[in-house]
Amino acid sequence: MENNKRPESLARITTAEAARAFIDEQVAEVRRTVGDKKVLLALSGGVDSSVVAALLIQAIGKQLVCVHVNHGLLRKGEPEQVVRVFRDEMDANLIYVDAADRFLDKLAGVCDPETKRKIIGAEFIEVFKEEAQKLDGVEFLAQGTIYPDILESEKGVKAHHNVGGLPTELGFALVEPLKFLYKDEVRVVGDALGLPKSMVYRQPFPGPGLGVRCLGAITRDRLEALREADAILREEFDKNGLAGKVWQYFVAVPDMKSTGVKDGKRYEGWPAILRAVNTTDAMTATIEEIPYPLLHLLADRITKEVPGINRVLYDLTPKPVGTIEFE
Repeated sequence: MENNKRPESLARITTAEAARAFIDEQVAEVRRTVGDKKVLLALSGGVDSSVVAALLIQAIGKQLVCVHVNHGLLRKGEPEQVVRVFRDEMDANLIYVDAADRFLDKLAGVCDPETKRKIIGAEFIEVFKEEAQKLDGVEFLAQGTIYPDILESEKGVKAHHNVGGLPTELGFALVEPLKFLYKDEVRVVGDALGLPKSMVYRQPFPGPGLGVRCLGAITRDRLEALREADAILREEFDKNGLAGKVWQYFVAVPDMKSTGVKDGKRYEGWPAILRAVNTTDAMTATIEEIPYPLLHLLADRITKEVPGINRVLYDLTPKPVGTIEFE
């Protein structure tokens, strides 16, 4: 990537008027850059990729080819939701790729989170390369890169799969209309584009998905336990009015076991670690205080309903010194 410093002329986007001006500018720029060629976009269904998709659909319509890759590391129900919202409701040019086994095989035995991120990023490139070869006229790859991604990668805090450019043999030029925006600005732009509130204010989700929340070497049974525990956390936050108050909340499951008791018998299980943080720019984050009765409820539900989980822990570490993700 070049020219990675946020322009001084770009004021903070906090109003609908400012967002519409930004959209108009980016739509014009995309049309000038792309012309009549096709653009390939990784559409995860998260905030960043969804806003990029909506912006590019406004700019170039069906020239945008959205590829949703189910890498086996998405949250419960997410692949189905992405297909329903974008293909059925937004009439996007959407290709669905089930690559779960492919990604999980590549990640087998890998413990280091940075290595996981790089493997997942490299495999994404391969998937898109294969999909692009099936299409005519694709010359661009769109990405939902935002400014904190660039800053953290440059400072070595963590590797982002969408930062650092692409292998030259791919032959794609990048389209990154959001790369100088902070997360709160992306949401304002999403609102202005008319995206559903549930999508615009959906909590952020890392590109490597549950791959960086299934700590240590990923196993399919522990990954499934993580997915189910995370679904319970999200369900209870919705029920208790916290979903709109907390910026990001999730479960991490480490590769360690401790002794528990179930049905009167001793057994070993994994801990589910809860994390809930608030932030405006993703550069710093504070801890959200989950009501104690809700913590009790979460511990009860997760340990009773999720096979393999026998403890529930709560992470109280802000950013800094921790990162938002538990890695």
